[in-house]
Amino acid sequence: MTGSDSDGKPKDAGGSGPSVFGIVAILIMLGMLAWAGWYAVSAWNAMSGVKMSPLGWVFMAMGAVVTFLVGAGLMVLIFYSSRHDMDR
Repeated sequence: MTGSDSDGKPKDAGGSGPSVFGIVAILIMLGMLAWAGWYAVSAWNAMSGVKMSPLGWVFMAMGAVVTFLVGAGLMVLIFYSSRHDMDR
């Protein structure tokens, strides 16, 4: 049950910052991000002798752009359905 102040505004739900669980979750995610970055750099450096043609770079860029557009489009659909009360 949530309460409200005398002016009708909802009370603050908690303290002044994230909980211990929130801090642990953030630290775990930062550790996973650091590991993924280290792995990507080491994999990139391990393939230093591999050459890729300009057409390969074009298709790699197209793949990155299409992946970004699909993700952005899905986010737009989520926000649209939420705003128009379609997510019941």
